[in-house]
Order: sequence, then structure tokens, then C-alpha cells
Amino acid sequence: MTEWFEKSFGRDYLLVYKHRDMQGAYEEVRRMMEWLELPEGAEVLDLCCGMGRHSMALNGFGFRVTGMDLSEVLLAEARKLDTAGEVRWVHGDMRNVPITDQFDAIVNLFTSFGYFSGDRDNEQVLREMYRLLAPGGRFIIDYLNPAYVAAHLVPHSVRTVEEIHIDEKRRIEDGFVRKTIVLQDGSGSGERVYEEQVKLIGRERFLEMLELAGLKIDAIYGDYDASAYEPDRSKRMIFVGRRDA
Repeated sequence: MTEWFEKSFGRDYLLVYKHRDMQGAYEEVRRMMEWLELPEGAEVLDLCCGMGRHSMALNGFGFRVTGMDLSEVLLAEARKLDTAGEVRWVHGDMRNVPITDQFDAIVNLFTSFGYFSGDRDNEQVLREMYRLLAPGGRFIIDYLNPAYVAAHLVPHSVRTVEEIHIDEKRRIEDGFVRKTIVLQDGSGSGERVYEEQVKLIGRERFLEMLELAGLKIDAIYGDYDASAYEPDRSKRMIFVGRRDA
């Protein structure tokens, strides 16, 4: 059975999320790198790098970057951005990363966690992060805030991008935030339908999972401005921590 993310992160994803730009990625990375206090030349893994925006921003700050993603389509876009070939791009599954190196830091950004229905799979991602971190290595997991999502969910929206009608319906169901995306162009060639889902993992459960994986938390931020995490008000739930030496 094909998982939702095997279908959804293809050509149409580039259209649906066209509004995400390099400048935004640069600003997000600039703020978050201050939390990690990494020296120039540090080895950084961008786990679930997608189109490579954050990987390229990390590279621009002087880090040696590896970007890994499951989508060959998105990796192809990342390679186009990397005109000088400065980032190592790797195809793989975040539950079983095909890399034996260890890194000074791992970043998992823009809610690239909680994709799996089973707790075991999501926990396995954290165990992989532990394996891939050098002793004393740091990490950031930039995740949604479940309470904020529940309070501010927009059930339905429509827009047009490059003459493609995009209809998005969102709901909270069975402990997940789920989105159904329907694309239709004017050619009458039929609809293209995609599903997305992220498991809503609360702070205490997330901390428990991190502890089971052997990862320690130094801070939890509520947004990219380093504001303190407030369950009812924060837009994000960003975990910053380390693997002990």
C-alpha cells in the first residue's frame, strides 16, 4: 500500500507550495543557527530537505551540508538550486537513513515529522537522529503546535496558481491534522487528488519520545524569534537539544 507522502511530494507539490521562497528559508535558518552555536565548517544534516531551500541557506552560512529526502522530484529541484554542487544530496527514508557518517548537527524543519500513522515509525526517526549525531551533537526539530493548529485551522480554502485551481480542505481526525488537496486545470483532464497528514503529538509525549531515543532537550521555542513556547498561543513547537557526549 502506497503511503500518502510517496504520492504527495511530486510535481504538483511544487505548484501547491510555490509561495515558499529562499529568502524565508534564509531568515529561518539565520535565527535557528544562533541556537546551535556551531562553528563554521560544521557538518549539518538537513533531514527531509525537500526542495533544498534550508540546505542551501545552511550552506550559505558556511556549514558543510548534507540534504536527505525521500522524493526524487524534490531532490531534483534541490540540485537545480545547488548550481555549484556544494551540498551532498541523498535519497532515502528518514526511518532508515542510508548514511553512516555522524554530524555536528541535524535539523528537521518545517513540520517534517509525524508523517507516520504508527508511533513506532515516528520514534524510529528519532533513533536515527541519535545514531547520526556525533556525541555532543545538536539538533533542531521544527514542529507544529497541536493546540494552535486545533484553534486556528482553516477548514477550506481555494486559490489559483498558474491557471490551476487548488482546493484545500483541512480537518482534525483520529489524532491527525489532515488535508485533502484537489487540483484541476481548464483542460478538462480531470482532478488530481492528494492527501497529507501529520500526527498531532503534544509536548509531553514528544519529550517522552525524545528521552526514549536518548536525546536531551535544552529549549523549546514557540516560533523562529526564540519566544518561549506557550501551549495555547505559540504557532510552533521547536525543540532544540543534543546527544550527550
